[in-house]
Amino acid sequence: MTKFLTRMVYAAALFVGTSAFADKPMNVLFIAIDDLRTELGSYGETHVPSPYLDQLASEGVLFLNHYVHVPTCGASRYALLTGRHPSESRVTNGNNHFYRGPAQLSHDLTDAAQTMPELFRRNGYYTVNIGKISHTADGRVFEYNGKGDGRDEMPHAWDKLATPFGMWGRGWGVFFAYANGVHREDGSGAQDLMEFTVKNDDDLPDGLNATVAIKKLRELKDREVPFFMGLGFYKPHLPFVAPKQDWDAVKDITAPDAQHPEYHPSAYKNEKSGEFYKYTTPYEKTYPLDHDARMTARRAYWACVRYVDRQVGRVLDELDSLGLRDNTIVVVWGDHGWNLGDGAQWAKHVAHERALKSALIVRAPGITESGLRTEAIVQTTDLYPTLIDLCDLGETRTEFPLFGRSLKPVLSGDSSTIHETVTSYWRNAESIRDDRYRLIATRTEGGFDNIELYDLDDGPDPVHNIAKDHPDIVERLLDQLP
Repeated sequence: MTKFLTRMVYAAALFVGTSAFADKPMNVLFIAIDDLRTELGSYGETHVPSPYLDQLASEGVLFLNHYVHVPTCGASRYALLTGRHPSESRVTNGNNHFYRGPAQLSHDLTDAAQTMPELFRRNGYYTVNIGKISHTADGRVFEYNGKGDGRDEMPHAWDKLATPFGMWGRGWGVFFAYANGVHREDGSGAQDLMEFTVKNDDDLPDGLNATVAIKKLRELKDREVPFFMGLGFYKPHLPFVAPKQDWDAVKDITAPDAQHPEYHPSAYKNEKSGEFYKYTTPYEKTYPLDHDARMTARRAYWACVRYVDRQVGRVLDELDSLGLRDNTIVVVWGDHGWNLGDGAQWAKHVAHERALKSALIVRAPGITESGLRTEAIVQTTDLYPTLIDLCDLGETRTEFPLFGRSLKPVLSGDSSTIHETVTSYWRNAESIRDDRYRLIATRTEGGFDNIELYDLDDGPDPVHNIAKDHPDIVERLLDQLP
């Protein structure tokens, strides 16, 4: 019996049966995937092989318009986990705000929770971190070069930090991993953009993360208390590394090219996409990349998506086989989008649509309307109050007021609207999105500068600034910036 058929039969059994967990608190499986843009089969991008994520979307709710607050890993996750908006926290770039600077978290235990998993822990949940949930690769403070004291990046959040390190060792090796224990920061000079050589999933860190998650679910199944598991996958973040089977599955597929791949006239473009262009490539590096080079890099990203999709499938299959499906909320969240040559950019560090929109799927048993594809405009800070609402937590005191709104009315199909606009930031750029337009501007003492307005009806990567032609829309959106 195929895995898909097994899961469908299991779902049918739950539907006709009586839940054994009816009176128990809901568990939470929160899956974070680095750099996961809205390019999956469930989003209509049929060239991307993502069957397990697509299946989850068919069982829950797929958010077509979910936006992050900052298009970089650490700052985006800071907003998610603290529930604070950048207009209040001032965290608009960078990756180390959890443990350095004015916004750093305190190691003193106070009356209110600083982060989402800490709040669940205060409510009696057993909390476990596997992989990248906050910024660091395993929840401990180490810099890219391995320096650091290994203290908790989020104090009081986790009962167990369970990230496996395999051959790569503690720190960032698992995040920048190549095959056989080599990684980008080990001093070996390894810096290939793409590598698809290993045979087995567990020959790379994300496979190990899935294996440990499966082991932990088996341990947690019979606990008297509910669990909150944060499971963070590293791919498809650079470098593009996955098993050979994933590259073989995509290397010859027919797929669309990037939109406007030659040039992006925006003042906010990421010139030369520094992180991407520093890698050693199997093609000649030019700016912009030619068609064949673009397609090679794009397929390498899709191969990594396929790898992570299979790891998600492994974990969800185990959740089903353990009988935990009908008592576990599953969230899949991309920490931001990524430009795959769209507008000649290969990056996330821009204030444009493609970098700020990311994947979001929620399956909440007994609540979500299965297969719903919602166009509701939502934002990352909505997830914290949503999980409080779905789990009916009794203790809700947080260090700072939560900025977002519960998505429960959308998940149940009772509402199709949460926000009229959402705002995002990248350094000094402020970006606001409504149901049609994205405006980007820089705030000055006298008002705003470098104002750009894009019509998203032209596609996700528009390059025509129409601000001068629509001063009324510009004024309306500027007035709604926090």
